[in-house]
Amino acid sequence: MANSSEPANTNQSNLIDESIDITATSGKNFWIDRGFTWLVYVFAGVTVAVLFWMSWVIFQQALPAIQKFGVGFLWGQEWNTSNLVFGALPYIYGTLVSSAIAMLFAVPVGIAIALITSENFIAPSARTTIAFVVELIAAIPSVIIGLWGVYIFIPALVPLQTWLSSTFSWIALFSTPGPAGFNLLTAGIILAIMILPTMAAISREVLLVVPKELRSGSMALGSTRWETIFRVILPAAFSGIIGAAMLALGRALGETMAVTMVIGNSAQISASLLDPGYTIPSVLANEFAEAQDPLHLGALTYLGLILFAVTLVVNICAVVIVQFVGRKSR
Repeated sequence: MANSSEPANTNQSNLIDESIDITATSGKNFWIDRGFTWLVYVFAGVTVAVLFWMSWVIFQQALPAIQKFGVGFLWGQEWNTSNLVFGALPYIYGTLVSSAIAMLFAVPVGIAIALITSENFIAPSARTTIAFVVELIAAIPSVIIGLWGVYIFIPALVPLQTWLSSTFSWIALFSTPGPAGFNLLTAGIILAIMILPTMAAISREVLLVVPKELRSGSMALGSTRWETIFRVILPAAFSGIIGAAMLALGRALGETMAVTMVIGNSAQISASLLDPGYTIPSVLANEFAEAQDPLHLGALTYLGLILFAVTLVVNICAVVIVQFVGRKSR
């Protein structure tokens, strides 16, 4: 028995001797590892430096408007290029409302698509086809979606909006009479279509990495498929789904051309979703090339700085929520 164990011990020692020591403190491997580490640090530092550089440049360009209007620019409602009086509130309102409408539609639909394409509801070939088609929407240029919205989607949506305004006129959200078509509701739905691939694709990847043991364990305890989904799988993937929603919201906040073409571009604050609106990216796209006065340019850049800050806050909140949920689930 002693002789039979010797070859095994010899082979094991040979494997140990021939293995690569990844914790080496000298030699070629050490310097490769140290060089790669510093290269990663450099790239990370460059990324942070570019972020601060962009912030500083935008702040410098917005300084005339910041000095002129101060914090009051955030709740000012007048935008008069002739008298050089500017306020950002209508544009902030339009940006937040259209993005909120988009999230209201995109989040449940995106999660539903993620469930269909990750669980065994349909054949694998059909799941792959649906996932591919949804992700393909992300490759469509924004201006093409805007043209589709103008010529196809708005005419199809006008009867629904007319019915909403006539049937639910007593509700402030649908109190605007007439089938305008170019309004906050249309912009929100177009935004939902544009951010749907982000929401669906990331949520699908998160659901796919949920351990199969959780599914089989829940089913073994007598849970139905839907009980397993709602009580086990979705809670386990909640932090990842939140991250997907925040990334989708970040894109919705910054979307420009498609929204500009369908929102109506009217700087007003209205409780009705059937009224036209205006967003920060839209006013930047429409007025930046024609702005000549330094104060006008500063006001537009001030809007860009506000959008930059809002997007940054959204991403910070996403990181905090994901980390909080991750710690709580442990």
